[in-house]
Amino acid sequence: MKLVIIEPLGVEKEELLKLAEAHLGSRVEIAYYDTRVTDTDTLVMRAQDADILAFSNLPIQKEVLERCPKLKMLSVAFTGVDHVAMDYCREHGMTVCNCAGYSNTAVSELVFGLVLSLYRRIIPCDEAVRQGRDKTGLVGLELEGKKFGIIGMGAIGSRTATLARAFGCEVYGYNRSQKRPENVKMTDLDTLLRECDIVSLHVPLNDSTRGLIGADQLSLMKSGALLINTSRGPVVDSQALADALKRGKLGGAAVDVFENEPPIPADHPLLSCPNLIATPHVAFATKEALYKRAIIVFENIARYLDGDPQNVIE
Repeated sequence: MKLVIIEPLGVEKEELLKLAEAHLGSRVEIAYYDTRVTDTDTLVMRAQDADILAFSNLPIQKEVLERCPKLKMLSVAFTGVDHVAMDYCREHGMTVCNCAGYSNTAVSELVFGLVLSLYRRIIPCDEAVRQGRDKTGLVGLELEGKKFGIIGMGAIGSRTATLARAFGCEVYGYNRSQKRPENVKMTDLDTLLRECDIVSLHVPLNDSTRGLIGADQLSLMKSGALLINTSRGPVVDSQALADALKRGKLGGAAVDVFENEPPIPADHPLLSCPNLIATPHVAFATKEALYKRAIIVFENIARYLDGDPQNVIE
């Protein structure tokens, strides 16, 4: 079988291929591409002879898949698969496996980097020093004692809850399933939004979560509350969030994800907002997480070849 690694996976080529050899040996022929491209014709050229395709968040849509007749398995080096034409994969019997769990620590830790940056006004403090000013007007807030709301109590949400408790927060959770984690006050979405000082989003993108946080939901939040989005951009109505920030309804927001992958257009409504920290979809991107992810990519492929696939997206 032929494995095509169609884009870089965040690990140096030599190290990545060593991991592949360690997990797969001579069971596959490997083609590796160290550049990221998005045009359909080039993607097809790279993937058309593949039996197995490995990639991260590169959009792999029907236009590519239908021109790759040998393709049987996709090992997605990511947690979400909203960038993959899943309907086509299901219709044509392609196995799709993700890398659930690789970024639990990375994402949850960035949440608190963002919260602390907003609460302690780290960016304005840095600007003040560079501009020869003192701490006037830069009094911050403490995390201890705050009500911390988590929307989506999966693995990353649960890890975020653990860290929130370590900071001395009272943790609230909302989940569509009946999951009831310990030491989390599970409640409905509206109550969480009304009660919490900080709201952190950890849901996948699907039909039920697209636009989950819009103008109505933002209007329920406490005056001065923070909204943190490290899940998927379309979960939040960006224009509604921009309006809430500009009129002072929220104390701040931090956004790692947008409607499209960065670079973000300069006229994006959030980029002109006060008290907003924007990062270019880096929540998952630590050296440790990317190494874990590469291992899972090849473990997924090995298990597929063994006839016992893991991390399968149904």
